[in-house]
Amino acid sequence: MRHPDQNNRPTKVMSLYNRVTRLPFGNKLFSLMVSRMAPYFGTVKPIISELNVNRCICQIKKRKAVHNHIQTVHVIAICNGLEMAMGVMAEASIPHHLRWIPKGMSVDYTAKAGSDITCVAEVKPEQWVPGDMLVPVTAYDTEGVVVVQGTIKLWISEKPIKN
Repeated sequence: MRHPDQNNRPTKVMSLYNRVTRLPFGNKLFSLMVSRMAPYFGTVKPIISELNVNRCICQIKKRKAVHNHIQTVHVIAICNGLEMAMGVMAEASIPHHLRWIPKGMSVDYTAKAGSDITCVAEVKPEQWVPGDMLVPVTAYDTEGVVVVQGTIKLWISEKPIKN
């Protein structure tokens, strides 16, 4: 069933992304704006390289600040990138009559992360219904090897109707 105010107009985040990324260094600027709204994301200096409804890709550079004791990208830094990709995707995609909040994250470390990392969060449009929603998240190295994969659980609920 379609909610009365649900239509195909872009969310505020999607509109902002579309405006800002037309500018020089737009992806970097947009990513900095997101990191200002949620400052912890800024600790890994992520760059949103692609944002579409129901899909977001975030890049993390391999650098000393995100290394672990064996000089690979620390899995918690990768989880930070995955959470940013999921959050931006959710804000850019959620139908206007719904809201979301994260409930948990479950990941498997599948390989050493010895290069820059690409974090992907993607859902299907039909997943946007009230209740628990599992968002698949995957992190790849520069060779396309999956280094972390898992899900982030969201709670989706109806927004209160404003009088």
